Amino acid sequence: VRYGATFGGIINLVTKKPNYEDYGFHGKVSGGFESNGNSLVNLAELQFINEKFDIVANAGYRNFDNYKDGFGTEVPSSFKSSDYGIKLGYNFTKNQRLKLDWRQSFGRDVLHAALPMDTEYDNSSIFSVDYKIENIGKVVKSISAKAYHSYVDHLMTNNNRPSFMMMEATSGVEATTIGGKFEMNWKPTKKASFYSGIDLMNIARDGGRTRIVKKMNGNILPMPMTFNDKVWQDSYITDLGFFTELKYNLNSKSIITAGVRYDNVTSNIKDPEADFAALYDLKKRTEHTFSGTISLKKIVSNNYVFEAAYGRGVRTANMMERYINHFTVGQDPYEYIGNPNLNAEVNNQFEIGMKGLEELENGLNSFQFETSVYYSFFENYIVGIVDPTKTRKFMPTKQPVNPKVFRNLDNAYKAGFEAKAQLDFLEFYNFKTEFSYVYTKNKDLDEALPLTPPFTTKFTLGFEKENLWANAQYNMVSKQNNISESFGEISTNGYQTLDLRFGGKPLKNVTLGLAVLNVFDKGYNSHLNFSFTNQANFGRTPVTEPGRNFSAFLQYKF
Repeated sequence: VRYGATFGGIINLVTKKPNYEDYGFHGKVSGGFESNGNSLVNLAELQFINEKFDIVANAGYRNFDNYKDGFGTEVPSSFKSSDYGIKLGYNFTKNQRLKLDWRQSFGRDVLHAALPMDTEYDNSSIFSVDYKIENIGKVVKSISAKAYHSYVDHLMTNNNRPSFMMMEATSGVEATTIGGKFEMNWKPTKKASFYSGIDLMNIARDGGRTRIVKKMNGNILPMPMTFNDKVWQDSYITDLGFFTELKYNLNSKSIITAGVRYDNVTSNIKDPEADFAALYDLKKRTEHTFSGTISLKKIVSNNYVFEAAYGRGVRTANMMERYINHFTVGQDPYEYIGNPNLNAEVNNQFEIGMKGLEELENGLNSFQFETSVYYSFFENYIVGIVDPTKTRKFMPTKQPVNPKVFRNLDNAYKAGFEAKAQLDFLEFYNFKTEFSYVYTKNKDLDEALPLTPPFTTKFTLGFEKENLWANAQYNMVSKQNNISESFGEISTNGYQTLDLRFGGKPLKNVTLGLAVLNVFDKGYNSHLNFSFTNQANFGRTPVTEPGRNFSAFLQYKF
């Protein structure tokens, strides 16, 4: 509940603090190369640290060509990007710190295999301010505050697509995200620790598409016709959240974590297209959602931990699901229409897990494992459903004629398990395996939920010392027949691949990494990939993955 109104798990990226025992100038330079696509990655970073302040500046450049899949087919996927960032930190006292972070990234000539257009440019800027004070008193332990602003200027065209002969299209979007967070950690008793706070996030998008139609109903027009389509219709979503999380030590071997969250979500569309406005009674809307979690973690013995948890995650409809207007945004060729009246999705998830560690003898160092089983049932699941009462807006004679409209469904669930185990032996060697399986069901449509991953198994044999490491990973992915036909999915075959990795520190402050991915040049596609769209010489089949790929990475620190 501390990191926004999340539907499932979150990844929390925490910036590493500078090492204040190492004052002065430091830096690193690194470069990487991948053979499949002649891809280059470069990074340079310089930092200065003293007792009161620190500054870090970095810059990077990436240049990726199209890769070839295991069948020898070149997949349109090239791009260029450059970026730089500056971080400033100031320590008012030993327990008070202020940090400023400025980043800009510039993407150019990005080819999208699964989208109808390519990106000409993508310019993004992010500025953030963080403040934290720790060790305040007996009850209030710390206070942190954050504010951020992000702006993206993005342009897509179909200049290099088959559809260009019939219609030229350019689509631009300006996206702004503004937010902040205030959190306090307080500990009224030795056994209870609270995290309480408030956060705010505002997402706004505007932009349209310009079409120059050259050919209509099979006939070349003597004078091309120009149309301007409203894509995002000057829309915004604002989420104001309040949360409290408790960690309570029942005893030396048991801890309970419980949290509650309330979100006030406001959304509005300020420049609607006429046909979209005709569908709905458009006005400013406010939603109230409640989330919660509770879990018990118990040390069963010295080396075994048991955990049981329940979470209610809530996600309000995103910008696309609310306001997209007759655009192809899914894996299928349907036009999609947003629905500003959607109810928030709710994920009720139950999970139990166990992990343990055993010390061994006779050349076997240790054995450790971790496993979990979960079940989720959804309320108000958001999905696009064909509406036979409506017809396509663009190219009205093209199949499928009827568009999809985002709706809420109730009868959906998922269940699955994950397990991994590792055996360390002969001091420097290890063998580990991982399994994951998910089953999903949409009872209303009698099919799986979209993008259900297939059963996946990994076996890894590794060697690891302080300055030298190597591993071989064998990946086994099963066929996926549990599909969502309404989403445009098709069954995908299983596949097996082998990856080899090697790394070490041949010299002081130098790190070298080498890898061969997909050693046997297997041709396959991931079930989670979308399909090729508006591509010459490609049907509407899932995008294939890279074939054999040699990569190298070198880094020098000073």
